[in-house]
Amino acid sequence: METESEPYVRLATLRQLHRVVADLNTARSLADTLQTVVDGIVVGLGYELACVNLVRPDGDLVVAAFAGDPAAEALITGRVGSRASWERRLTMGENWDGLRFIPHTEGWVLMEDDVPQWHTDGPEPRFEDEWHPEDRLYAPMYASGGELLGVISVDRPRNGRRPGAWGREALQMYAFQAAIAISNARLRANMQRALVRLEREQQALRASEESFRQAFEYAPSGMAIAEMGGDQHGRLLRTNDALCRLLGRPASVLRRYSFSDLVHPEDIGTLLRTSAEGGRAELRLGRRDGTYVWVSLRNSVVADAADGPRFLLTHVEDIEERKRHELQLAHRASHDSLTGLPNSAELRARLGARLCRRPQSVRATAVEALDAAYEGRDAHEVRVGAGGGEHGFRPDGPGPGHDPAHGSGYGPGPAGYGVPDSYEFPGALPAQADGPYDHHVHTVAPAGDVDDGTKGLAVLFCDLDGFKSINDRFGHHTGDAVLIEVARRLTTGVRDGDTVARLGGDEFVVLADGLGAADAADLAVRLRNAIIPPIRVDGRAVRVGASFGIGWASCGMSADEVLRSADQRMYIEKRSRSKAHRRAG
Repeated sequence: METESEPYVRLATLRQLHRVVADLNTARSLADTLQTVVDGIVVGLGYELACVNLVRPDGDLVVAAFAGDPAAEALITGRVGSRASWERRLTMGENWDGLRFIPHTEGWVLMEDDVPQWHTDGPEPRFEDEWHPEDRLYAPMYASGGELLGVISVDRPRNGRRPGAWGREALQMYAFQAAIAISNARLRANMQRALVRLEREQQALRASEESFRQAFEYAPSGMAIAEMGGDQHGRLLRTNDALCRLLGRPASVLRRYSFSDLVHPEDIGTLLRTSAEGGRAELRLGRRDGTYVWVSLRNSVVADAADGPRFLLTHVEDIEERKRHELQLAHRASHDSLTGLPNSAELRARLGARLCRRPQSVRATAVEALDAAYEGRDAHEVRVGAGGGEHGFRPDGPGPGHDPAHGSGYGPGPAGYGVPDSYEFPGALPAQADGPYDHHVHTVAPAGDVDDGTKGLAVLFCDLDGFKSINDRFGHHTGDAVLIEVARRLTTGVRDGDTVARLGGDEFVVLADGLGAADAADLAVRLRNAIIPPIRVDGRAVRVGASFGIGWASCGMSADEVLRSADQRMYIEKRSRSKAHRRAG
């Protein structure tokens, strides 16, 4: 029988319930909605603890929001319980008109399953309807189609009693309203993702013009609309403030350009492919001050159902910092951290790019070698290859961006930082290639130490003399300074296009292309003489000598075989000179 005050309690509860349900509809995102759900239970329904377990796409349930106890919130928020364990719980205990109550006398079997749970302390119940610390009360939330959206878990009623009929009904109504709010929040999120699809349809674009205008104008990254097709293909029709700031140009000026006018010349092919097909690309765009900035370009073709493609919606994201970081990582992976020279792996990559597995047993003249290389190709291809184009190899210089004179393999890029060396010479086949050799100009070596006029790729193996004693006597700091100075002297003494690398310790290797036997010997003498002068470190002058062994790269050899040959010649040369003579150079 109802007590006299119970109608007033119900009225107060209804008012509180109305207030917290109203709050559900003011949340702006799914995360806010979930937190509002649990906060409403604690504030308006008389429970001290509440959490929402949300169904994930894979069917399992994750603790998505918690209220009432910061310690418990930190403990279980984000943890996942399997769908099977939850289905077991929702079939146990007592069915309270849609709610599921599991008393402590049955819930002990759930202590070891994988559903995230908290444990509260408290005395044993003194009467039948008193709340036990291990009682469990769940309010399942279902979508309009009947699928499970999630489960609300509550604990510790403030009056210390199991909820009566009115308390159960209030919790059930709240769970129903919470399910509607969560469904609406998900619907709003899905609607936002659908904007991209709506933009591709002219009719939907007209219907949502105002929403699109705000999203376009106030986007934190660059946005542009470009004409597609016709004589004005690619011309910028509209740009937002973020893109204007990125490129340093006002919108009125950008409307005179197309992206092809702004893109770096080396990236024009990438831009054309992206513009024609839609999709994503990374390229460089020109700023007003003449520099270039790396951007990620993402195109969407906005189509008219009647007339076909009409224009491109382009999203431009500044990736300058990421590109710089990638280049720094690539440089660290391929260069010695102390001297900045290419390391052993980079040296082998450059050397291996010049070699193929088939030996050049018969030496040919330059004209004969080119004829053999381009046999079976039409005259147009030969002209492209011979001019150093797609398949031709230019022995007189490095690839774009290469600056071996500084030993780093990096040249100044248009964006103000270095670009990495190409590991493959144009037209060269990898060392392990098994395919046809008609595009490959073989690397040959002089027949002996006598200069017979043959020009080849000389490999000078350098080992410092007396370096160990400097390290032992003055310490590694002095030894490192000596290695840095030797690296500088070696890179200063070679030509643009030559490679100076550090193998490790006090061993260096120089790759010099287009040299005869006499040229290589002269280069070794010049480099030895460059190393001999004293090196000043912390006010102290130290000296090292150098022993050079000259090897020759030739097709049919591996990079390790070439380096081993030069190393052996270096030791022969070192043993042929006295220790004092070696220190003197």
